[in-house]
Amino acid sequence: MTTVLPGSGRAAANDGGAAPSEGRAAPSDPLALAASWLPDTGAPVTMTLSTIGLDGWPSARTVLLSRFDGERLHFHTDARSRKAAEVAALPRATVTITWPEAARQLVVTGDVARVTDQEARDAYAARTRYLQVLAWVNDHPLAAADEDSRRAAWAAFAAEHPEPVLEPPDTWVGFAITPRRMLFWRGASDAPSNRAVYERAADGTWTTERWPG
Repeated sequence: MTTVLPGSGRAAANDGGAAPSEGRAAPSDPLALAASWLPDTGAPVTMTLSTIGLDGWPSARTVLLSRFDGERLHFHTDARSRKAAEVAALPRATVTITWPEAARQLVVTGDVARVTDQEARDAYAARTRYLQVLAWVNDHPLAAADEDSRRAAWAAFAAEHPEPVLEPPDTWVGFAITPRRMLFWRGASDAPSNRAVYERAADGTWTTERWPG
């Protein structure tokens, strides 16, 4: 199984990163293709997470891709957050990852489920110290405070917890998206842009078609 853990590299992909383009057959396995598109530099991967708000309106924000385990895309957040409430009410989401310099975009839509406590702890341990502290202190009351108060609260927490690796707070939770649709967009300067779209059938197999860019 291919595992992508931003910050620690990834396993080599089977197809060498070949992207679907006009005149080339799309690879049969979109999960392997997604793994080949994700960077192998260890750099953080950000994605736009889109959900349906409790008011019925679309809701979007940028989150870190914590892990791609070859089957699901993982992200983590505060259990008190808006996105946690939204996926609890309607456990479906879309994530969008873009690589403008490579003229690529990956859009994944699927079902959302909570990950295990151990998976969440592992993801927290892989975060930088800044992000570990952020998970502890960045709540709604602090967000509403003035900048000096926020800086003072941050400094106080850091002084009280000098250890380089923290334990996750009780509010730290993780979710994973199991894809139902995967869309790979590829741009070109000398040809029309094109999208390869994969839909998962009830039996787990994938169907593929091309859409205009």
